[in-house]
Amino acid sequence: MKKGLLMTLIIVLIISVVPFSLSAKEITIKLAHLNAQQPFDIPSAAMAAVFKSAVEANSNGEIKVELFASGVLGKERETMVQVKSGVVQSYISSTGGMSTYYPMIDITNMPFAFSSYNVGYKVYDGPFGQALAKDIEKKAGFHVLGFGESGGFFAITNSKREIRSPRDMRGVKIRTMTVPLHMEIIKSLGGSPTPISWSEVYTSLQTGVIDGQMNPVSIINMAKFYEVQKFATLTNHIYAPYIWVMNPRFYNGLSAAHKVIIDDAAKTAILAGRGLSRIIDSSEKGLPVLMSKMKVYVPNAAEMRQFRDLSIPAASAFLVDKYGSEGKMWINKFLSAIKAAERELGY
Repeated sequence: MKKGLLMTLIIVLIISVVPFSLSAKEITIKLAHLNAQQPFDIPSAAMAAVFKSAVEANSNGEIKVELFASGVLGKERETMVQVKSGVVQSYISSTGGMSTYYPMIDITNMPFAFSSYNVGYKVYDGPFGQALAKDIEKKAGFHVLGFGESGGFFAITNSKREIRSPRDMRGVKIRTMTVPLHMEIIKSLGGSPTPISWSEVYTSLQTGVIDGQMNPVSIINMAKFYEVQKFATLTNHIYAPYIWVMNPRFYNGLSAAHKVIIDDAAKTAILAGRGLSRIIDSSEKGLPVLMSKMKVYVPNAAEMRQFRDLSIPAASAFLVDKYGSEGKMWINKFLSAIKAAERELGY
């Protein structure tokens, strides 16, 4: 067993015999996330900073928030164990981190699901998000404060050819994370999914081990992939959120007034993270840089329909095969929520 995980389990065993209580004078929330605490550059850092400020101010100092950024408490799995045990009170998790405890989070990786960010916000903030949060708490044991910004819509870059439609994907080796649904999406579009660790992506692109990759625009820019890639296609094919969790025993031990403060601060923080991400996309840290250094293409409606018509059925079949009737139920809920949001927004 790895040393970090062993230490985490020892801590869990120790605190499991310590009585749990909260008083107004000793409430501390340890909030962790894996990214650097740079609130003007990284959405999760902005969320953490706004949450800390709002909670401490609105509670008149009765609740203190301590931030633990850059994975200082351990890798994602280790930190989730600490939240589950109560050593850490809150964590901003990726879908990958949550999938260990709640595999159905795969549904949020459904391709080409959202026609705009506003649709995504309504889906995750509305009845679907509330139902998903309840199911996560019931089956995984985490209270969900909300679904936050993880970086925005994914784009596809490569150096082989300009990708305008799925037929241009044929034979193009695209790096994916080790997420089976991501690999299935690329495969359904005719590409060759190639899982490679993040630390090796730039070199692999540079040396031609892979032809391309997929990530949000801000990540593509931050990683300077424009130095080793010629083409970018704004497919907007994935928009998966961060899942902001809190230890349910801690949350339920708060007073009603303190719960209101926590909930309100989380909602405000999520709005801040989304706003920052949209600013980054439009600034010198985002799309303008890519447009000045790469050939950027935006598929038209007919081309987007081709992408959707191939990938959505393939992803749906993958999820149903993996999760059975429950997977089918969540697919229907997800797609119905998207249609309802689009109607409400007049799309």
